[in-house]
Amino acid sequence: MKALALENVDIAYAGTRVVHDVNIEVAEGESFALVGESGSGKSTVLKAVAGLAPEWTGSIDVLGQPRAHGTGRAFARTCQMVFQDPYGSLHPRKTVNAALVEPLAVHGLGNRDARVADTLQAVGLDERFRFRFPHQLSGGQRQRVAIARALMLEPKIMLLDEPTSALDVSVQAEILNLLKRLRREQGLTYLMVTHNLPVVAFLCDRLAVMKAGRIVEVAPARTLRTGGFAHPYSRELYAASGGAHAVEQPRPVELT
Repeated sequence: MKALALENVDIAYAGTRVVHDVNIEVAEGESFALVGESGSGKSTVLKAVAGLAPEWTGSIDVLGQPRAHGTGRAFARTCQMVFQDPYGSLHPRKTVNAALVEPLAVHGLGNRDARVADTLQAVGLDERFRFRFPHQLSGGQRQRVAIARALMLEPKIMLLDEPTSALDVSVQAEILNLLKRLRREQGLTYLMVTHNLPVVAFLCDRLAVMKAGRIVEVAPARTLRTGGFAHPYSRELYAASGGAHAVEQPRPVELT
């Protein structure tokens, strides 16, 4: 089954169309990346799927069901989003425990203590972190909490908006390894936005290259190791990143 299917999707802000005719299919269990320069529209696509960019036309299907505009409880049980900034995505006056219990309370789910403990363990945090506040955590620990919060409702799909770009390089590697393990253990589907081609090579199966609000090419992630892109802009972007040599390096290479 397709986890996500976008067909002829146009997205606008205040009546101005910024994304044009996007067609994407993401299989269940697949990790799919949207890449491109800043302003290419990739984060806008993610926001439309999440219900945070309400001005869109076309069709968005999630696990075979049409996606309505806006947010909703049923959708939240299926799909969750992890944001770029771990410093801004957590409430500064709520403990880790409060942040993780909140979605369970909203959806009326029980067995909360066990769920919180199990999810913290799944993201590599022990009970010591449960009643700490965000300012008492490192950037990597905060992002682990943000991932844990997204996992609390046991979604099938995760939307990842530059999930490591605000972190130090060594911490980025830890979070990427965590995301890779969680995908394998929990059968998750990822739709990720990133500037970072080494991240795509490590975590993703396929990628779509965006330019000026349009997808110009969809390719297997292994193309990042060969450089065999079909579209001139994709080749230009690949060359600007440093090519295959950069993709093999542990240090991220970002496109600006």
